[in-house]
Amino acid sequence: MMEIVVRWSPPLPAEERFLRLLDEAEQDRFAAYRQEADKRRFLTGRVLAKTVAAERLGLAADAVKFDATCEDCGKPHGRPRVPGADLTLSISHSGDLIGLAATPAVPVGLDVETANRRADDGLIDYALSPAEAAHLAGLDPDAKAAAFFVYWTRKEAVMKATGKGLRIPLQSITFSRYDEPARLVSSGDAALDPARTRLVDLKAADGYRAAIAVLTTEELSVTEEHWLP
Repeated sequence: MMEIVVRWSPPLPAEERFLRLLDEAEQDRFAAYRQEADKRRFLTGRVLAKTVAAERLGLAADAVKFDATCEDCGKPHGRPRVPGADLTLSISHSGDLIGLAATPAVPVGLDVETANRRADDGLIDYALSPAEAAHLAGLDPDAKAAAFFVYWTRKEAVMKATGKGLRIPLQSITFSRYDEPARLVSSGDAALDPARTRLVDLKAADGYRAAIAVLTTEELSVTEEHWLP
């Protein structure tokens, strides 16, 4: 059984005690955001990641140094990682909620979405497989939107875990029913093998939907905690 902690936080203020945890490249990324909300989300994600990494590695948070080099373009906006450490991190944010999931050195993806959005037919056709779309037939608009975003967060989570993003067609992936425990039923992409993919739907917070995906054969035991520094 793989034990995983998902840590949630509201956006942190841009205070010195948090800003000093950012290295030079992270300071540059923080400064490049134009919107204050985006600055705080980025800062919060990095503070969560460094705090959790420090706990796992037995370090002080300000001693944690990430390599965030993008594997595609070489710029420092990729997934943060500690070279050589038995640790994989995934950050996600939506609205006023930022989350961090940490696993041993196996691929992980975390996704959170606000639950107050609508799911129109175009979005459903774009994102869901025929089997998943059939599960939504006959639901009223609120129930349809709630069910859709269960699927959406599962799909975003597995995309993040593979690192391939939308290069995997969303319709090529089918999950268990939205009201059943999360499970990958079938995949049209070799990067996602149902036998080596584990998912859990998360509670996150009121007004949000979330899911975590780990590319492993182990079962998952996930604990969620809301962090206040």
